[in-house]
Amino acid sequence: MLSDDPNNERAFRALAEIVRRRAAESSGSTDDPLAAEPTPDERERAADLAVWALGEELAGNPRAWYPLIEIARLSVRDDHEGTLRRLTTAVERDPSGKALVDALTLLRGAGLPVDALGLGVGHWHPRDHDPEVARQLVLAAIEAGRPLDAKQHIMALDLYPDQAAVAGLRTELAHLVAEAEQTIPGT
Repeated sequence: MLSDDPNNERAFRALAEIVRRRAAESSGSTDDPLAAEPTPDERERAADLAVWALGEELAGNPRAWYPLIEIARLSVRDDHEGTLRRLTTAVERDPSGKALVDALTLLRGAGLPVDALGLGVGHWHPRDHDPEVARQLVLAAIEAGRPLDAKQHIMALDLYPDQAAVAGLRTELAHLVAEAEQTIPGT
């Protein structure tokens, strides 16, 4: 399935789980009876490394963006620049905006809303991308203490061709910005 569609999230997760399990099991196998049993952290690192290798293998496909998101997820704590590079490549490979949603969600979850804003502003195409990008950008702007940026992202929804589809989202996001403005001094 992944050779046909390297962005099949369900197939990737299923294969990654198999790879994780095997790596964690094999990290403790040795012929040396005196060898220490690996710690849970060592097993987790071995499992992450195996998923990383799987992601790298699949990311070689020029259509693949989801494996890059997963590698970025593994590297977000330890390799800031590498994470941003992988996310940028993933976003550039996906015309739908789904990779951008996942990338912004990942960065926000890692406490990096300013990086999320930088990536989103540089790559969001409001006319073509999934409107969920707007939600992630507004939330990132709020988290970064930038309610005026959040308002601009809401206004960019005017470019989306199906205005009826984004009406509820626009109302929801405007409400979130109004709440945020009440908690930020001087706005």
